Amino acid sequence: MNIMRYTIIDGQGVVSFVGHCDVLSALVAACAQNPLTLEQLLDVADSYYHFLKEPVLCGLAVFDEHNVPGQGQAIHSALEHLRPEETPVFRVIDEVTREASLQPVKAGIIIFNLPCKRIVQIINSFSEIRREGRGWVYDGARPTGKVFRYRLPKDWALVP
Repeated sequence: MNIMRYTIIDGQGVVSFVGHCDVLSALVAACAQNPLTLEQLLDVADSYYHFLKEPVLCGLAVFDEHNVPGQGQAIHSALEHLRPEETPVFRVIDEVTREASLQPVKAGIIIFNLPCKRIVQIINSFSEIRREGRGWVYDGARPTGKVFRYRLPKDWALVP
């Protein structure tokens, strides 16, 4: 299965989730709109890759229900017992979750740092991120046959 880890940094913290590799182009295209928050990023990305926003935000609601800073036993247990590709959406609340948020899953890990306008490809064996690109619009299960295009503003950095 083509999946990877996506870690998003915004002004409120860090969120990490595992998703299909085709989510990558939708998230990069969303960055072209200069989102300030995770929710703004997901709003735009969801128009390219439908049903991305809801599972991420619902996953965060479950996370928030079972974990608080300083008491992350539920997420620690999940990270310890589940395979990396099965890990739920989580917030970085301590060193254990920070380390997990930086671990690649199958095709890699990409970090989207929204305040710094930086996309970091720690490991990306799926597809090189470029300043200009295109992707298929997904209906949540499969490509629709429609294509979207994006161009990142010059103030966005791609690393490496």
